[in-house]
Formats: sequence, C-alpha cells, structure tokens
Amino acid sequence: MLVTLAAGKLVRRHLPLFFRLFHLQNRGLGSSKSKRISIRYHINTSSSSPKPLSVSEHKAMVALLVATTSDPASINPANALLGMPGWKPGPHFQDDMKSYVNEGVRVLVHGKSIVAEDELDKRWEEVTGEVIDEVIFFSKHTAASNKPALTVHPIGVPHLRQGDVPPQGGRPGWAALPNPRMGPWLRLLKNLAQAHNLVPEFEITLEATHHGPLTNKPTMFLEIGSTEDYWKRQDAAQVMAQLVWEGLGLGGVSDVGNWSRENDNKKILLGIGGGHYAPRHVDVVLKDNVWVGHLLSGYSLPMEDPNQSKGEKNVEIGGTWRQSIKAAYEATYSAFPGGEILAHLDHKSFKGWQKNAITGFLAEQNIKIGKPNNFY
Repeated sequence: MLVTLAAGKLVRRHLPLFFRLFHLQNRGLGSSKSKRISIRYHINTSSSSPKPLSVSEHKAMVALLVATTSDPASINPANALLGMPGWKPGPHFQDDMKSYVNEGVRVLVHGKSIVAEDELDKRWEEVTGEVIDEVIFFSKHTAASNKPALTVHPIGVPHLRQGDVPPQGGRPGWAALPNPRMGPWLRLLKNLAQAHNLVPEFEITLEATHHGPLTNKPTMFLEIGSTEDYWKRQDAAQVMAQLVWEGLGLGGVSDVGNWSRENDNKKILLGIGGGHYAPRHVDVVLKDNVWVGHLLSGYSLPMEDPNQSKGEKNVEIGGTWRQSIKAAYEATYSAFPGGEILAHLDHKSFKGWQKNAITGFLAEQNIKIGKPNNFY
C-alpha cells in the first residue's frame, strides 16, 4: 500500500486494523539530529485511504531503555550508561520504578524479571504523554555452553499455539516489531568489543527471536552471557552502555541505525531456519549496510513430518510454522516502512520436504527469497 504523507514522502506500509504509528522526519527543526513528528492512522473500512487522526506537531519521539535491579547483566550496563553526562531524574512513573532522562532517551528501572512487565511502552505513554519510538532491554544471557557472549535479538513467541503458556513472557503467536537498529548495532557492538579487548573472549552475535515481554513499539534485547561471572563483568557492562550511548546519538553525535533516515528501498533480512545463534544469518548481517528483522530458528518452525519418507505426496504438513513465518514477516514489514523484506533461508538446516514446504508457503505469501549477496 502506498501512503502519501504530509512531507510528500511515499511510504509503503502494512496497515493492520488498529492504530499504527508513522514516523516523519522533520529536517527543519533547527538541530543537526533528525526530529520526528507522529501521525496516527486508522483504516476506514469504507475507504481505501487511511485517515490521520492526530498529529503531534514538533513532538520528538523518545527511546525507552528498560533495566532490572534483579539482574547484574541488566542493571550494570544501565548504571554505566547513567554515569555518563547529561542524565536527570525522570517523571514519576510507578512507585516501585525509577526513571531518568537524557535528551530523547528514557531509562526505566524496576525490580522484577526483565520479561515480567508487559507493555511498558504503552504505559509510559499513558502516564507521561510522551511518544515512545523504540524499546531496548538490558538483560543477562544464559547458555548451556556457558561461553561468554554479547548478543542482540528481537523478541516474540510466534510459534506458540493459542492456549500455550509462554515460559518467558509474550503472547502465543505474537512477534514484536523488531528494532531496525539491530543490524547496525551488532556491527557497532563488535567494533566496541574489539576496542575494549573483549574479542575473542566474548562472542558477538545475534540470537533468534524468543521470549517476551509484550511491547507495541520496535524492540530489541541487549544481553551479556552466559554465567554469573560474566553477567557481573564491568567491562562488558561498559561496552553495552557505550553501544547505547553512541547508537542513540547521545552526547551530540549522530545516532546509528536510524531507519527513518536511511530507508530508500533497502532490503531487510528475515532469517528462517538454523540454530539459536543463527550463524549463517549473522555472517550476512555483519556486512556493512545490512538490515535485519526477525530470525526464526528451527524451534520456532514446528513442522510435523507427513511420512514423506514413505513416498506420500501432497500431504498437509502440520505444525505452527506457517503462523510463525507470517507473524514474523508482518512484524518485520511494519517495522521497516519503505523497505523490501527478503527471506534468507539456512538451507542446510532443513530436510528436503521441510525446505519445499517453506519455499512453497513463501511463494504463496509473495515473500521473496534472497541470497546473501542480495543484501549488500
């Protein structure tokens, strides 16, 4: 769908039947940084054109960072960030939470599990009247390998059936809007980690889409892993804090990974298949100028073997894999207005019948498949 905005810019956007938030750059607001205004759209079922319901003129969008005191890998990076210049106490949000402000960034600290507080972005908007642009969580990472790692990932549990209880937050069938900064920030994180001599001790990687909490705005997790000793590492916390400081453009520098400034028909990688750390997808995303949305590992693509080994044909392949792909695609599509979403398959992770089913479904959904060199 093509929507003509007030700024004269054409933006292709998936518009579901609820309020969507469009971001406009306003380059004439007297700052070297881009400032944005917001227009809320609602589909009128009797018209093919969305109608603007409200305009927040000259109201800058803000980023919300969330940390918890119950997790050293969460509160330590937050404290390192808050130790940098310019922070002031923020508005009262909730008695058991504290907030801090610095330019267009808000830090919110609570004491529960990092996945326990749903819709903090919506709740912040209701309490403060500010408009949240994106949500970023600091968290610990756990792994059976116990290997040290600094990770970035989108969230959601798109593969769960209705009625399932998500073990770590979220809602069955739901995929958060992925934060467009993930690709550029992964590359920045690698550079910062190398500069602080954390590489090769720490692996710098994406993780596949998993867990909650529920959010409404583009979201990503920044994690330190994978044991308590590493969660407490102050050098790792400092790198994560520096990632946010530079990535959000605090201290007068330009921010990194601003999709609204760089969205001229770029291609976005939607990862399908592979393990939790998505190495074949990561290899592509580490290239310059590559953007990434959701990453669906094998466990997010449950497929029931239709006895293909017995030679049966045209057998319906059960499981929630279709639901998962569709939810991940739609969320990625909404998070990258103006971009082209290409599915990137980890072909070696699938059996033949699985790959055939997935590629057939992608074709039915008009989702193109991209090779690595299509993204850079």
